[in-house]
Amino acid sequence: MSTDPTGRALSLLSLLQTHRFWPCAELARRLDVTERTVRRDVDRLRGLGYPVGATSGRYGGYRLESGAHLPPLVVDDDEAVALAVGLGCAAVAAVDGMEETSLRALAKVESLLPHRLRRRVAALRTSVTPVPSSTDQDGVDPGSLSALAAACRDHELVRFPYHAGDGRHTRRLVEPHRLVPADHRWYLVAWDRDRDDWRTFRLDRLARPQATGGRFAPREIPRGGAAAFVAQAIGAIPRERVATVVLDAELDDLAEVLRWTDHEVVGTATGAVVVQVRGEDVGRLALTVARLALGAPVRVVGPDEVARAVERLAAHLVPPRRP
Repeated sequence: MSTDPTGRALSLLSLLQTHRFWPCAELARRLDVTERTVRRDVDRLRGLGYPVGATSGRYGGYRLESGAHLPPLVVDDDEAVALAVGLGCAAVAAVDGMEETSLRALAKVESLLPHRLRRRVAALRTSVTPVPSSTDQDGVDPGSLSALAAACRDHELVRFPYHAGDGRHTRRLVEPHRLVPADHRWYLVAWDRDRDDWRTFRLDRLARPQATGGRFAPREIPRGGAAAFVAQAIGAIPRERVATVVLDAELDDLAEVLRWTDHEVVGTATGAVVVQVRGEDVGRLALTVARLALGAPVRVVGPDEVARAVERLAAHLVPPRRP
């Protein structure tokens, strides 16, 4: 049995912060104390400002509820590292005002980390390099982000003015489903009521989203879910150039390398697959062929200009000198 009231209360708080209901008997077993001691420690947490709710009866227990202010949190080692790394990533997010507040919070977290955890965070930070947002990119209003997140959670219709990429100004009524960060921008995946179809909306192009109070039944997002839907939408650039290549491999072994390539399989044989790949220009097709070569030996069938571009690319790829 723990005899340290402070340490015991912190252990109790750590359990309660999982936001699940804990039967009093289970808490007593986890902490190796009596149920009476659990009740005293709950009262101690309440005295410190933690809103601990209780249910009585034979199967009574406790749950940490939301209160009027944010009390101190108790996290374990892995959670502390996740917080530090997450705050570091948030510092380069495309959300107005997020950089400064994230850095302030990160400084507070890191000042409390023991040396062993600081080393873990430092290792992750030096190994992961986010690409900073461009200077001409508009940030996302945190209020809009929060309002849309709540509407996605509550399945509530939202109306907002939208400035499309072609310059048109429209007012949209949508069923919001998911928010997706991609390429240092935020996108809303929603069912457009007026167009009776799925759409993606850049959050930096909409303003003042207003929940209407109306509810909707969630739909299944097509094309493999929200992330895949956005990836396909933002990658929808006209690719008019086509090249035919032969990959010396079985089709089943090429699933990963073909996954993000705009392609069509036009023929298969034992140990060989004929694929047509599409791109915006000859240079990008050459790069696509180089990427395919990471999965299997590849030969360009045509056109000749793509084959010559691949030869020039290969000539400029100098392997490192071996000692």
